[in-house]
Amino acid sequence: MTPPDPKTSVEEDQSGAAERRAKGEFVRGVSGFRHALGDPDFPAEPGRYHLFVALNCPWCHRVVLARGVLGLTDAITMDVAFPNRTEEDDPDGGGLWEFAPERVATLTGGTLPECTRETGTGRGLRLAKEVYRAEGSEEQSLPLLYDKKTGRIVNNESAEILRMLNEHAGALGSTDAERPDLYPADDALRSEIDGLNAEIYTAINNGAYKAGFSSDQAVYAQALAAYFEALAALEARLADGRAFLTGDRFTEADLRLFPTLFRHDPVYYVRMKLNGARILDYPNLWRWLCRVHALPGVAESGSLIHCRQGYFGRSWNRVVPLGPFHPMPYPEAYGHPELAG
Repeated sequence: MTPPDPKTSVEEDQSGAAERRAKGEFVRGVSGFRHALGDPDFPAEPGRYHLFVALNCPWCHRVVLARGVLGLTDAITMDVAFPNRTEEDDPDGGGLWEFAPERVATLTGGTLPECTRETGTGRGLRLAKEVYRAEGSEEQSLPLLYDKKTGRIVNNESAEILRMLNEHAGALGSTDAERPDLYPADDALRSEIDGLNAEIYTAINNGAYKAGFSSDQAVYAQALAAYFEALAALEARLADGRAFLTGDRFTEADLRLFPTLFRHDPVYYVRMKLNGARILDYPNLWRWLCRVHALPGVAESGSLIHCRQGYFGRSWNRVVPLGPFHPMPYPEAYGHPELAG
């Protein structure tokens, strides 16, 4: 068996990207800031680093999850953007992440308490793009790991950020002596995690976007099939009664799978056209999802209100679906593993 290429679990192959996009395929771009904590310029220190995130974004979710489960919520400060980006009539243009706690969500008819002003730079910037512009970049993606001491961007690739947070959790000021090690120093286990990461990223994490944002029926159908084939394989993997994907310990592979499955039933089933089945229809995956959701630091690291608002609030009429209600509303359902039978 050929060892998995670590790049396939981090970023998508960019070969012929322009032509593929022109034919209707969604092709994810590559993050441009790839510095590492622990480098001479970015030593791991408590209170020095800041995260810019949007809670509806699954790539941000994996980083916020790492911050939560590793006991870093006090050590790493964080700003949360409004789940819908700027409108086309915005002075700076449309489609930009905005730190605007005064914006009203169509779903709730009010502001969202998790949304914040921008505090990481100390300049009260409105847009994530402005953080990038200070370094001469035209990127504007989230998440973004920022060094408050030097005023520089460290990294904006979620897979690398979460691994750095795990590696340096103690030096960064983790308050949790019982925190999990998401990527243990065991070669066989690391190889297993890397393989799972590659499969999960390609078919499930990025595959959901391949299905949902494709404008070509055949590309969509291929992504849909790959997504549900991967779910079936994970369902079979969990059939032996193991608690987590690699056995009895929660690892990076579980963390990276969770944001997509957390969104599937209440959001992706409709928005991403992934209506082949619910996670609730996979008993082992459903119980795994409930098990992970119950771990310390997990439930408070995500928001289905932000997810629903972010994915549906950008639609042409801005009406956000309120369901599903059967057999139970979400996220309350994640407290009931028995719903899967």
